Amino acid sequence: MTETLIGPFQLEKDIRKSRFLARALPVHSAEEADAFIAGIERAEPEATHHCWAWQIGPLCRCHDAGEPSGTAGRPILGVITAQKLDFVVVVVSRWFGGVKLGAGGLIRAYAGTAAECLREAPKEPIIERVTLTFHIPFSLLAIIQARLQEWGLDAGTLEYDATGAQFLLTLPADQQQDMTNRLMDLTSGQTSISVVED
Repeated sequence: MTETLIGPFQLEKDIRKSRFLARALPVHSAEEADAFIAGIERAEPEATHHCWAWQIGPLCRCHDAGEPSGTAGRPILGVITAQKLDFVVVVVSRWFGGVKLGAGGLIRAYAGTAAECLREAPKEPIIERVTLTFHIPFSLLAIIQARLQEWGLDAGTLEYDATGAQFLLTLPADQQQDMTNRLMDLTSGQTSISVVED
């Protein structure tokens, strides 16, 4: 199952006199990831490099930030993928300590720091959700509200009209068919259920 981070997390390592600081954050958009990266670059201009990678659904990006090509950004992205994480950005900042690590050493340092940071960061599973909308006549309103409460679902704010109420119900996508069947049974097929598109 794919996971994401619960909140921001960071981890620091010293590798052959260079300081490496990995910072990870859950994000919902490329703009949010880019803003996090830019914020770190602005706050710590004295760092030698700010290498980064992010994965957001089908989109991913990485950047070596001046390190030799393929030695930083791609290894960080590889760690995100290997740990089955999504909707996450990782920035590994380096303060050069005077000892050159070579290409292999750089890959191990960036990937290792990112991997340890992400391993230790608190995570939660990503549950795909769907929002259903349906109209219930006044005659069935009380029973539907009681059943939803019984099933542990929050119907949120209802929109009333002359004949009943319009529901918006968000639930895990894997429960969509079961919920549709239950609602159709309870209303004897008197309601029409549709998915609200984002």
